[in-house]
Amino acid sequence: MKKIARKRSSEPSRKIRYAVVGLGHIAQNAMLPAFAHAKDNSQLVALVSGDKEKLAKLGRKYKTPVLYSYEQYDECLASDAVDAVYIALPNSMHRDYAVRAANAGVHVLCEKPLAVTTRECKEIMHAAERNKIMFMVAYRLHFEEGNLRAIAIVNSGKIGEPRMFNSQFSMQVRPGNVRLDEELGGGTLNDIGIYCINAARYLFRAEPLEVFAAAASSSDKRFAEVDEMMSAVMRFPDNRLATFSCSFGAANTSRYQVIGTKGDLEVSPSYGYTAEIAHRLTVHEKTTQHKFGKRDQFAAELVYFSDCILHHRQPEPSAAEGAIDVAIIEALIKSAKKGRPIKIKGLPRTMRPAMAQEIRRRAGKEPDLIKVDSPH
Repeated sequence: MKKIARKRSSEPSRKIRYAVVGLGHIAQNAMLPAFAHAKDNSQLVALVSGDKEKLAKLGRKYKTPVLYSYEQYDECLASDAVDAVYIALPNSMHRDYAVRAANAGVHVLCEKPLAVTTRECKEIMHAAERNKIMFMVAYRLHFEEGNLRAIAIVNSGKIGEPRMFNSQFSMQVRPGNVRLDEELGGGTLNDIGIYCINAARYLFRAEPLEVFAAAASSSDKRFAEVDEMMSAVMRFPDNRLATFSCSFGAANTSRYQVIGTKGDLEVSPSYGYTAEIAHRLTVHEKTTQHKFGKRDQFAAELVYFSDCILHHRQPEPSAAEGAIDVAIIEALIKSAKKGRPIKIKGLPRTMRPAMAQEIRRRAGKEPDLIKVDSPH
């Protein structure tokens, strides 16, 4: 594989140079095209994959001739031509590839969940701190107008004091998809339940004190290793409750609702990136609706993270943000297995997404994919 000969300067260049690690669906369908809309401060310079055909064809398509196999990942990190990596590998591989990048002094944008255990999260955080790199978990909705407007509405007092949160996120996942592989860190909570958990946290601006969960599966062979679905209740400070259900074996849904003492806000669809986000706000029985046009959410997070690197500013959806969600997921899994509530302690968080983080980039056409199927 060809290697870039340029050296990384002591001061970051105007454009942060990225290697995309893993060329599955999310990378091909969303992140690779996003560089065209983030070109002010972000540049795709290398691809890393275990599939030679993907590397060759995507390298030509995106004019990225610098290609590395997984075995050459450390060579990529040491090439002095890459400032940051975007990690889009199976969840079980996040820790290894993130720590190796951090130890090489390369900044990391990692897909969620941050890792599959809190122990792995701590290893990642320690590596990032020790090597003084910027680390961001790819919570793309932290930069999306429709979602940020929802946060602003809930915390403005329009619906009164927020009391309840409820969410559903479901899809029919294809047999054989990585999300159904327990060894690779699959499962509903890691893949889609994390959106519901994260939304409840940033809408309530707090962390749960206690969680309770129940899992269920049909006889469908797809769910031999992971549960088909999970429902959960999370108790927050001030006696607020958040409930959600997520499923890999139900029709497509993506919505959440926050109910306050004066009204409620429903956001549906809410979590996707291929459709517009829609609000339905009811206050004192008067309802208004608003739609937010489709945006390139991946370009927005690229622009934001590159700006953080260039200006030496810690990103808001940091490794600490990702670690909290993983700790909650662990507690939910434990609750489902033991059949009882699980208390959670030690989840301090001061940084929250806010309107100031909104970044608008136009959405492009969905690209043709190479040797990869949609997960659902």
